[in-house]
Amino acid sequence: MEENTRFHKKEFWMGTVIGLLTTMIIGLLALAVVLGKGMLHLGQAEGTQPAPQSSQAFSGSSAVDELLGHSDLSEEILNDETQKKLKYIAGVFDLYSIYDIPAEDLQRGMIDGLMAGSGDKYAEYYNPEELEKLMQDLDGTFYGIGALLFLGDLDCPEVSSVFEDSPAQRAGIQAGDTIVAVNGVDVQGETLDNAVSMIRGDKGTEVVLKIYRASEPDYLTITCVRDKITETTVDHEMLDGGVGYIMIRTFSSVTVDQFKTALQDLKDQNMKALIIDLRSNTGGLLEAVVEIAQQLLPKGLVVYTEDSFGEREEFTCDGTKELMVPIVVLTNELTASASEILTGALQDHGKATIMGTTTYGKGIVQSFISMSDGSAIKLTTEQYFTPNGRAIHGTGIEPDIVVEFDADAYYADDSFDNQKYEAKKYLLEQIK
Repeated sequence: MEENTRFHKKEFWMGTVIGLLTTMIIGLLALAVVLGKGMLHLGQAEGTQPAPQSSQAFSGSSAVDELLGHSDLSEEILNDETQKKLKYIAGVFDLYSIYDIPAEDLQRGMIDGLMAGSGDKYAEYYNPEELEKLMQDLDGTFYGIGALLFLGDLDCPEVSSVFEDSPAQRAGIQAGDTIVAVNGVDVQGETLDNAVSMIRGDKGTEVVLKIYRASEPDYLTITCVRDKITETTVDHEMLDGGVGYIMIRTFSSVTVDQFKTALQDLKDQNMKALIIDLRSNTGGLLEAVVEIAQQLLPKGLVVYTEDSFGEREEFTCDGTKELMVPIVVLTNELTASASEILTGALQDHGKATIMGTTTYGKGIVQSFISMSDGSAIKLTTEQYFTPNGRAIHGTGIEPDIVVEFDADAYYADDSFDNQKYEAKKYLLEQIK
């Protein structure tokens, strides 16, 4: 994103044309869903981003024509008057604008305008190159700073967690930091993927981040040296008294195997109880969290979803691998999406005590929908429900035992984690 380009498409489409173009094609969002769903995608991370798979592509213009032919809304929006007005506006820009506006920029601006005009904060378009890059992230290796990000309340990337021994950790970045600018470019209002692309880069190069930290009176300027990041999404250890501890940072394609390995290692050490730490885990892949839940739950529902047509899809567990030890799940205000699926399932089945603070409350599902030219869009297509039918979007999951996080103690020299301590204490009482 260059500030000195002759045409700044973001600024252009923030003006008059974005309103007209998004109005013209807003109805296509609902129509696109029936053309085929891609992989469910429940969270975002600077470390790894799930790539679309098992998606159905547009079958060509005939399919689109047939679809539009059955849509009263598309005919209402794409009327002759609107098309004439758009042609007129394009002509005005062609004749009078001081900028040399490439046609492909306007075409991309129409699509980006549709995403923005939808009101779906998770809606995003990927051209073939962007989509290919997204797919390459499946291996869990990239060059960046080693921090998991989500789109925070300030409409800026916020750090949910920092990888061990990463450039971000070495530079002093902390969970809860808000990134407001990257290399001098304001990222407020940018899509998360765009911000992530700006943060990533070649190994050994520097990226300068402007950071808002609530505990600091002024903005911080932090420079990170990009490095190769091989993502570890699961950490584990055996605590005193046979209490196992597993932290899941995100639910990516590598998380399931890492979780199974950690769980088996703890079992081999005669684990008597288990803490599952989902604090600051902002989500990930539905398939990953369901498979992990199947290592813990009795027979029954894990989660179910309902789409815009009212169709329900259930994800179940056969109960053959149910974990028969007491479990505590640690949560906080950044426990979101896929993490809330696991939290809600364990709570509804009575398999775990939830401890910490109320979760984020993201109970909606995004899908990728591919097109014949190799591009794709991501949009919100479904809502999910816990096994007992709870819709947690906007409200979150209340813990069974509220334990506020003591940040002062944690960031002191001894790094005392009071929530983890209380979870261990509770479980030791359970296994006496």
